[in-house]
Amino acid sequence: MVRGEGQNLQKHSMVLIRGGRVKDSPGVKSHFIRGVKNLLGIPDRRRGISKYGAEKPKSI
Repeated sequence: MVRGEGQNLQKHSMVLIRGGRVKDSPGVKSHFIRGVKNLLGIPDRRRGISKYGAEKPKSI
């Protein structure tokens, strides 16, 4: 299960995992890295873009 904003994972998707505890989920001691392999970044993300694999928005 992937928490947070939308995700695109299917049964045999490949993801990159890094260590790190999640305080609100007992027993979870890892994070998925977005924007790498099959786990896409979050489109239209404005804040924290480096954490969520989103590209920097173009200036108008």
